[in-house]
Amino acid sequence: MITATEKMLGLQVEVPIACFRQSRAREYAETYPVPPPSTVYGMLLSIVGEQDRYRHCGTRLAIALLSQPQKSTVIRTFRRFKKKDIHDPSNARPDYQELLTDIHFIVLVTSGVDSSQPTLPERLQMAFAHPASINRFGGLCLGESRDLVNSITLLSENSQSELLQWLIRDENGLLTLPYWVDHVGSEGTRWQRYMILEPSGHSQPPELAWTEIKST
Repeated sequence: MITATEKMLGLQVEVPIACFRQSRAREYAETYPVPPPSTVYGMLLSIVGEQDRYRHCGTRLAIALLSQPQKSTVIRTFRRFKKKDIHDPSNARPDYQELLTDIHFIVLVTSGVDSSQPTLPERLQMAFAHPASINRFGGLCLGESRDLVNSITLLSENSQSELLQWLIRDENGLLTLPYWVDHVGSEGTRWQRYMILEPSGHSQPPELAWTEIKST
């Protein structure tokens, strides 16, 4: 439940093509059908130019798909460092990768127990109101640096409700998604099981749609 002191902000995101690579995928790079909370959180930090991902721990996110992305498979070169010489041919090999196209979703953000001042929703609001005040670098991506965001729009309070497929926490859900990723190894990665609800016109997320971003 959102408390009276929490500020909620909504964003609509469009990404033409992306791969949300499953953490346990090896030679065949499968994709999750929905962007994991950890990936969306990273995108939000990139918008405001925040490089310290611990800065806004405690933030809560709710994600809903606006469309069903189409899945395809391509073959591409992957690099795995088996030899010290970065240019050694054995470090590169072709493998299959799944891609999603035409990705449209919304993310609602609340401060939760984030004690930073300003909070992440407040910084995002400032980024849209005064974009010249943001100091950031690189293109805005959702996942890999190749997967550029095409558009991101601030939702107004009277935005028309569309058919939404909310991602909700469910201990029996078939999706196991990371909400925090350990980039050095896998020991510190944190997981949660989810399911995707059937499309509905309810713009308010169910309580189980909220995921708290935390490293422990």
